[in-house]
Amino acid sequence: MAITRIFKSGNSQAVRIPAELAYSDTGIDLHITRVGDVITIFPARRNLKDAVAAVRAMPKPPTVEAREAPDMPERE
Repeated sequence: MAITRIFKSGNSQAVRIPAELAYSDTGIDLHITRVGDVITIFPARRNLKDAVAAVRAMPKPPTVEAREAPDMPERE
Protein backbone atom coordinates (compact mmCIF):
# COMPACT_ATOMS: atom_id res chain seq x y z
CA MET A 1 0.00 0.00 0.00
CA ALA A 2 1.41 3.36 -1.01
CA ILE A 3 1.27 6.29 1.41
CA THR A 4 0.90 9.93 0.41
CA ARG A 5 -0.05 13.22 2.06
CA ILE A 6 -2.55 15.97 1.46
CA PHE A 7 -1.18 19.40 0.57
CA LYS A 8 -2.64 22.80 -0.33
CA SER A 9 -2.87 23.84 -3.98
CA GLY A 10 -4.43 27.28 -4.13
CA ASN A 11 -7.72 27.08 -2.21
CA SER A 12 -8.00 23.31 -2.69
CA GLN A 13 -6.48 20.22 -1.14
CA ALA A 14 -4.39 18.03 -3.44
CA VAL A 15 -2.95 14.53 -3.28
CA ARG A 16 0.16 13.40 -5.12
CA ILE A 17 -0.42 9.96 -6.70
CA PRO A 18 2.71 7.78 -6.44
CA ALA A 19 4.25 6.70 -9.76
CA GLU A 20 3.36 3.03 -9.26
CA LEU A 21 -0.35 3.94 -9.02
CA ALA A 22 -0.45 6.80 -11.52
CA TYR A 23 -2.43 6.71 -14.76
CA SER A 24 -0.27 6.61 -17.89
CA ASP A 25 -2.33 9.38 -19.53
CA THR A 26 -2.31 12.68 -17.64
CA GLY A 27 -4.99 14.24 -19.85
CA ILE A 28 -7.91 12.13 -18.62
CA ASP A 29 -10.81 13.39 -16.51
CA LEU A 30 -11.34 11.68 -13.16
CA HIS A 31 -14.40 11.32 -10.94
CA ILE A 32 -13.80 11.64 -7.22
CA THR A 33 -16.26 10.53 -4.54
CA ARG A 34 -16.16 10.46 -0.77
CA VAL A 35 -18.11 8.20 1.57
CA GLY A 36 -17.11 8.80 5.17
CA ASP A 37 -13.32 8.64 5.32
CA VAL A 38 -12.95 6.76 2.01
CA ILE A 39 -12.09 8.81 -1.09
CA THR A 40 -12.29 7.01 -4.44
CA ILE A 41 -10.82 8.31 -7.71
CA PHE A 42 -11.63 6.67 -11.04
CA PRO A 43 -11.58 7.60 -14.74
CA ALA A 44 -14.65 9.46 -16.00
CA ARG A 45 -16.38 7.72 -18.86
CA ARG A 46 -17.25 10.32 -21.45
CA ASN A 47 -20.00 8.35 -23.17
CA LEU A 48 -21.78 5.03 -23.39
CA LYS A 49 -19.35 3.80 -26.06
CA ASP A 50 -16.44 4.09 -23.56
CA ALA A 51 -18.45 2.26 -20.89
CA VAL A 52 -19.31 -0.59 -23.29
CA ALA A 53 -15.64 -0.87 -24.29
CA ALA A 54 -14.65 -1.10 -20.60
CA VAL A 55 -17.19 -3.88 -19.98
CA ARG A 56 -16.03 -5.80 -23.05
CA ALA A 57 -12.42 -5.56 -21.84
CA MET A 58 -13.31 -7.32 -18.58
CA PRO A 59 -12.35 -11.00 -18.29
CA LYS A 60 -14.98 -13.53 -19.31
CA PRO A 61 -16.70 -15.33 -16.42
CA PRO A 62 -16.26 -19.07 -16.12
CA THR A 63 -18.99 -21.21 -17.63
CA VAL A 64 -21.99 -21.67 -15.41
CA GLU A 65 -23.78 -24.97 -15.14
CA ALA A 66 -27.47 -24.85 -15.95
CA ARG A 67 -29.66 -26.16 -13.17
CA GLU A 68 -33.30 -27.02 -12.98
CA ALA A 69 -35.66 -25.05 -10.81
CA PRO A 70 -36.67 -26.83 -7.60
CA ASP A 71 -40.20 -28.20 -7.31
CA MET A 72 -42.42 -25.70 -5.54
CA PRO A 73 -45.52 -26.76 -3.63
CA GLU A 74 -48.88 -25.49 -4.89
CA ARG A 75 -50.37 -22.56 -2.97
CA GLU A 76 -54.00 -22.29 -2.12
